[in-house]
Amino acid sequence: MKIETIKTLGELKKANYQSKSIKDELRDNLIQKIKNKETTFEGVHGYENTVIPELERAILSRHNINLLGLRGQAKTRLARLMLNLLDDYIPVVAGSEINDDPLNPISRYAKELIKEKGDETPIEWLHRSERFAEKLATPDVTVADLIGDVDPIKAANLKLSYADDRVIHYGMIPRANRCIFVINELPDLQARIQVALFNILQEGDIQIRGFKLRLPLDIQFLFTANPEDYTNRGSIVTPLKDRIGSQILTHYPIDIETARLITEQEARVVEEQNDKVAVPDLARDLLEQIVFEARESDFIDSKSGVSARLSITALENLMSTAERRALLAGDGKTMVRLSDFVGIIPSITGKVELVYEGEQEGAAVVAYNLIGEGVRSLFEEFFPKIEKLKKEDAETPYDEIVSWFFNQKDGFELLDDLNDTDYKILLDTISPLDKLLGEYQPNLAKEESYFVKEFVLWALVEFKQLNKFRFSEGMQFKDPYGSFISGI
Repeated sequence: MKIETIKTLGELKKANYQSKSIKDELRDNLIQKIKNKETTFEGVHGYENTVIPELERAILSRHNINLLGLRGQAKTRLARLMLNLLDDYIPVVAGSEINDDPLNPISRYAKELIKEKGDETPIEWLHRSERFAEKLATPDVTVADLIGDVDPIKAANLKLSYADDRVIHYGMIPRANRCIFVINELPDLQARIQVALFNILQEGDIQIRGFKLRLPLDIQFLFTANPEDYTNRGSIVTPLKDRIGSQILTHYPIDIETARLITEQEARVVEEQNDKVAVPDLARDLLEQIVFEARESDFIDSKSGVSARLSITALENLMSTAERRALLAGDGKTMVRLSDFVGIIPSITGKVELVYEGEQEGAAVVAYNLIGEGVRSLFEEFFPKIEKLKKEDAETPYDEIVSWFFNQKDGFELLDDLNDTDYKILLDTISPLDKLLGEYQPNLAKEESYFVKEFVLWALVEFKQLNKFRFSEGMQFKDPYGSFISGI
């Protein structure tokens, strides 16, 4: 018989059910997963050798945990995935506000009900999906919200005096008994509210308006915090930090492959877009490289971090930019172009904090320049290095391309709204590009070659071999010296 079909305390005892604390529950289930070689935190990438082992050690140690890291580092996701380490169901006394264990009740309600009904005490089964409580720390959070308060309406309805502990209305933490309780952005919680957590974390008792209740709450606490908040808005008070067993530092992906995996997993792209818009591998790498450039940029505040959500929303915007262009041009299918990356600028400007120099440049300008810096960083992985200084009369693989632009007095215009056929015809007119790709990227698919051709042009601009001008309808590429010599 399934254990969750048991309906009374007597039946539970006959089944020899053994209660355990939530920390033991997490520990035992983690041990089983490790023995079975199962993935403990599914869908979290880049933490396999850093954060996850530390988190597993903290769970094995039965610690309360603080995840410390910048925005967009999967702190809340890790907390929610801990639910998978809980038992499927646990028994609770029916009607209990604080999920009383029938075999170890702690509230007055549960104790009196068991005393009255004995083995006939009704029990319910709580699924693990219901054993997660979360609170975002904001300045308006009160002790009453978290711990509880005296409820005058309950006192009036039950005709009880305020001296009776039955008039207490429990807050979020007591109601999360036998659950995982997460407080996000802990430093934002006012110091006096943090102090109210001391006894709960260490001794397990709570005080509400003069009532000293010995409630040995059984809670797995998990906090998240951003190091930026320590200086900007507040800090975690030292005695509270002392009561948190493990503080684990999170981080951003350290390589493009991991970053791509996260972006492709999290981006909400509709099937229709996937069918209509192809994204070359180089475009996906460039998208992640732009985020890496943002994290290193002097114009962007590194203390605030650059969230992984930037690349996720940027991919969504990139595909939507290509989709919109195809719809306007009447193309059934299309492939992302480098010029489509202009469409990700809104994803960047809303997710970075600029330092003073960046504010002077302007968010959109900084975002646009990051695209160029991404191109520059990736270019030498695919093509020969462009030297700043070269010997006189020394030949380079790019001389023919630069010469081709030298002979284009009016420059070369690549408009944003070109249909795919005209776009390809236009790029094919730059015949030296075919020679370059044939020599250094011989296995490149024909369809992807057009993105790479545009990539080469942008790179030549970044290395000062060509000039590029952005105007409302598209881009113009020019030789930097030809127009000067001809007086245009």
